[in-house]
Amino acid sequence: MSAPNRNLALEMVRATEAAAISAARCMGRGNKNEVDGAAVNAMRRVLNTVQMKGVVVIGEGEKDEAPMLFNGEQLGWAEDPMLDIAVDPVDGTRPTAEGKPNAISVVAFADRGSMFNPKHIFYMSKIAVGPQAAHAINIEASPSDNVRAVARALRKATQDVTVAVLDRPRHAELIKELRSIEARILLVADGDVAAALATCKQGSGADMMMGVGGSPEAVITACAMKCMGGNLQCKLWPRNDEEATKCKEAGLDLDRVLYLNDLVKSENVFFAATGVTDGTWLNGVRYTSDGILTDSVVMRSKSGTVRYIKAVHNPFKVNYNE
Repeated sequence: MSAPNRNLALEMVRATEAAAISAARCMGRGNKNEVDGAAVNAMRRVLNTVQMKGVVVIGEGEKDEAPMLFNGEQLGWAEDPMLDIAVDPVDGTRPTAEGKPNAISVVAFADRGSMFNPKHIFYMSKIAVGPQAAHAINIEASPSDNVRAVARALRKATQDVTVAVLDRPRHAELIKELRSIEARILLVADGDVAAALATCKQGSGADMMMGVGGSPEAVITACAMKCMGGNLQCKLWPRNDEEATKCKEAGLDLDRVLYLNDLVKSENVFFAATGVTDGTWLNGVRYTSDGILTDSVVMRSKSGTVRYIKAVHNPFKVNYNE
């Protein structure tokens, strides 16, 4: 099995830029399927131009019954390198459709066979932090204990720690506990990849992320965390008895903590993201008289390099929807 030697992240960003540009054209129109369809078509087209033999492990998935970028689809035109691929053409289709912030387009590559496949389990309990507090978290401890540990690592008062939480009814008890210790809470409408990764960017306004979010998004987040030096811990979170039974039948342990190396084993991980709408991490797409402006980040775990890329695209020479 061949390992990738060139920096594929610089090729991947073309795919996230294409998806973001196509999706952002649908911003505020109220049709999330239009947003997703535009992004999927553009991303798939560009990924198929990359010199690789990739298999989608984290794709649009069973939940979306996607006809493209589905789990198991092969992408690329070469015989090597052989890669696992995780995609989310738009993490935040609803915010994009409603003209709201924090939507991004993401792609991650890793050595073949290294990504965790959550299969039919769509959700995980998660806790994420940036590099300074990477050693401090323990998903089996209480939310209060984790906030206090992160506060010590960041040399902050507990009341100054900001916790990003998806705004969902299932988080009522979590929010109640965080309020009881007077932690600051940043409620996020959608997009737990961006919320988790914001903890790695100084000045983003988020010190940690907690709560239940998507399993595919957890694997994608883990890829970026390996590059940025942050940390993520997860546990499978079945929504009902039927999913819990399926977990047991598949040999999955509901009590097992999934660490970074469980979510992605490879130490040679590539990640790219482009903002679709404005967010705490990346700016959204701009359509100007000078061209189409995109704001992206590309990274590689092997080198630890994180590049922020601001690009100007000529709309008369590039049409990702053709």
